[in-house]
Amino acid sequence: MTTLTAAGGREADADAGPIAGRRAPSWRRPRADPYWLAGAFFVLYTAVSVTRHLRWESRSWDLGIFEQAVRSYAGLQLPVSDLKGRDFALLGDHFSPVTALIAPFYRMFPTPVTLLVAQAALFALAVVPVTRAAAHLLGRSAGAAIGAAYGLSWGVQEAVDFDFHEIAFAVPLIAFSLEALLKGRHRAALWWALPLLLVKEDLGLTAAAIAAVVALRARGGPDPRMVRRAVGFAVVAALACLVTIAVLIPAFNSGGGYDYWTKVGEGDGPLRTAFTDADQKLRTLLWVLVPTTGLLALRSPLLLVLLPTLGWRFVSHDPHYWGTDWHYSAVLMPVTALALADAVARTRADGPRPWLRAYAERLPLGVLAAALALSTTLPVAGLTHAATYRQGEAAEAGERVLSVIPDGAEVAANVRPIAHLTARCRVFWIGNTDGPAPEYIAYWDPARTAEELTQYAHRIHPDGVYDVVAQEAGFWVLRMR
Repeated sequence: MTTLTAAGGREADADAGPIAGRRAPSWRRPRADPYWLAGAFFVLYTAVSVTRHLRWESRSWDLGIFEQAVRSYAGLQLPVSDLKGRDFALLGDHFSPVTALIAPFYRMFPTPVTLLVAQAALFALAVVPVTRAAAHLLGRSAGAAIGAAYGLSWGVQEAVDFDFHEIAFAVPLIAFSLEALLKGRHRAALWWALPLLLVKEDLGLTAAAIAAVVALRARGGPDPRMVRRAVGFAVVAALACLVTIAVLIPAFNSGGGYDYWTKVGEGDGPLRTAFTDADQKLRTLLWVLVPTTGLLALRSPLLLVLLPTLGWRFVSHDPHYWGTDWHYSAVLMPVTALALADAVARTRADGPRPWLRAYAERLPLGVLAAALALSTTLPVAGLTHAATYRQGEAAEAGERVLSVIPDGAEVAANVRPIAHLTARCRVFWIGNTDGPAPEYIAYWDPARTAEELTQYAHRIHPDGVYDVVAQEAGFWVLRMR
């Protein structure tokens, strides 16, 4: 018995069991592949981020900020992050009310690990639509290869390694939206893109880009009104982005503005900045397109969805946005994976030059091989080391030192201790001095001496006199007399 694949080829029916006439168990059928892959990557991502946190190697800053926000939501309050400033309303920084969805789980498990597990689940969830859409277009094996390549992609791994960020919600939404688009379900594609407006303010432009691709794909289709609907959606999404930045965020911001305009408006201006360090930006663009698609995705209009994110990153004068580090490229990975699937299907159907068709046929396995090869230098490689699963002396020392701070205390901290205090204390960034001096200071710096730290504490808080009450392995706790 055979089935016709979406690409027009024939393959053995995967439901056929070892004995003719018997159906394979449901967990062995093709439709189960995306869920098995998603489950495996959920375990993988959780292991990477949670073991890192337990070793006290978290970068801690964003994780602490978002834990404070989710903790506020769990207490049925608007999100506040004291790390950004005393009683700072986080909706006045980035507009990300979607993080409230984590609050019920955080209320049951009030720990930063809850946020890390939630992020792992969201990134892994995107494996399902990526694999399903690719299998729909290319067949089971190619679909599984592209799904696995997405799961191992460098952009997702860097984001998992970056503790927590709100863009974790955007990744599956984009993937489900593009899956619906590739299956011709244009209205569903728009509905999946709509919640992006609640993830982060710039993602309204990504939603608009998805709508533009829907309009392109719907031309000449059975529903002539879909093009107008998609264009209307794109306009509304772009306007919503503008209103969020110009009205909503300033309404919550104590300064009455949008703080991130300075990352575009200062310096030489966005147009000239777009050509600053062009070699680095070109390298980033090649990283986005070459190992993930072999450049074949240039044949797919889905790549238009990359433009808003790459655009704001490259016109900003902040060099942190230009490279491949941290979480900034995660939202691009489901786009490149599904653009590859679309491009391979188009290459099969168009009947171009034989060499290009042969190249396209081998690309799903090729991008998986590339992802596996790159993973030897990416965060998942750490899971092969025994030390990854041991807490280590530094983490044990940190726990002992910070244990002298009582629950509910006000603490000023630098990066490393932050995420190990935010669940039980009111934590401020040690550089912020807007308000009374905190009772405790938690600090990590193996090079400091007790005298240097007490002098530093008095310099930033002249009204307070601090004494060292605990120190070990570079961790320090000072208490106000």
